[in-house]
Amino acid sequence: MKTLKEVQLGETVTVVKLHGVGAVKRRIMDMGITKGAQVFVRKVAPLGDPIEVKVRDYELSLRKADAELIEVE
Repeated sequence: MKTLKEVQLGETVTVVKLHGVGAVKRRIMDMGITKGAQVFVRKVAPLGDPIEVKVRDYELSLRKADAELIEVE
């Protein structure tokens, strides 16, 4: 299982599954990260947190804890 947290800078991946429950999962889905969505890792902060990604033609910053809940391929 590979998570969004492990994706390298400049790589594009597809969301396979969202882990997490309740409000956390709903918040991630509300940001446009759903099963089958293409995610491009645009920037990573010097200490690795947050990660800036491009999803559905807009930029989004995610915490490492949230990125770890997103399974990708």
